Amino acid sequence: MTVLSAKAVNRATLARQLLIERSDLSPADAVARLAGMQGQEPKHPYVGLWSRLEGFDDEQLTVAVQDREVVRATLYRGTLHLVTAEDYLRFRTTLSPVLESGLKLLGDRAEGLEPEKVVAAARKILAKEPLTFTEVRDALQKEFPAANDRALGFCTRMLVPLVMFPVDTRWGWSANARFTPAEEWLGAKIRRSAVPEELVIRYLEAFGPATPADFQTWSGLPRAKALFDQVELEEFTDENGKTLYDVQSGPRPDPDTPVPVRFLPEFDNLLLAHAKRERIIADEHRPAVFTKNLRIKSTYLVDGLVAGLWTAEKKRGVATLTLTPFGRTLKRTAAELEREGTALLRFLEPDAKNHEVVTAGG
Repeated sequence: MTVLSAKAVNRATLARQLLIERSDLSPADAVARLAGMQGQEPKHPYVGLWSRLEGFDDEQLTVAVQDREVVRATLYRGTLHLVTAEDYLRFRTTLSPVLESGLKLLGDRAEGLEPEKVVAAARKILAKEPLTFTEVRDALQKEFPAANDRALGFCTRMLVPLVMFPVDTRWGWSANARFTPAEEWLGAKIRRSAVPEELVIRYLEAFGPATPADFQTWSGLPRAKALFDQVELEEFTDENGKTLYDVQSGPRPDPDTPVPVRFLPEFDNLLLAHAKRERIIADEHRPAVFTKNLRIKSTYLVDGLVAGLWTAEKKRGVATLTLTPFGRTLKRTAAELEREGTALLRFLEPDAKNHEVVTAGG
């Protein structure tokens, strides 16, 4: 069995993630290629696409959302994702077990909760108009006064297929977004039968080569090895003897393929889609990126690996990108970070009078 070096696995993943060279795909096609993008906050997918697409303009994604080609909804792992309308309709039923199992997180707050009745009531309430979850909870509380209001909202979020209702702002959604029934918004029915084997293929096309445990981490679906066994896949081993699976058409570039500096937003799926994440970040750096309050900080890649953090802010007309490197930065890398960082700042803050890239403590 062919052994893939750590660098070979890294390059294969980066190629699928459109991070070795920017692509000329449309935003909708890129979201499909990536099997969705983490959408915890509305700006993050915009930044993620800026790093992956040639000449990307935020308006392109906003138009795709308004045209209902792309939606923001609860999906993988029960978290918010940006996915194509086609993928949402195709895979929502496949991921239903993940969403349903999420109710276990309610613990004692689920006391007295009757999910089937809550779902029926929520569907009726949301059929009238898009609502924020505060409004949904308030309306449901009137019908189920003995139930915990947060449990009512969480039950609705997990069990009722909903998408976020976009608004005319730069990043597509307000902070307190409204939700609306997915099928009504998209004018199409959700596929009723599960297709987990198809999801395995889509995952490997976006994140492979990988293990069943990696797929399970990304999707939330249990018993992943049995799913992998049902799909015709290529098999490799990594340097530790672990079996890696891949689609036959998956790109596997030369391990020495150069990778430019790339900036990733908070919660980028590249950092969340594998059980073992050493292909993209060294274990020693994980505590600085993955916080105790479950946030994933914005990072930048050097030679394909996470090499530091970044933050951006604008004060008195000056936009500043602050880099926090994890180690020594070579002079040529610093110059590349400044060029790419300045371009990112101009994307984030086009109206700023000045754009500056600085290093923390420098």
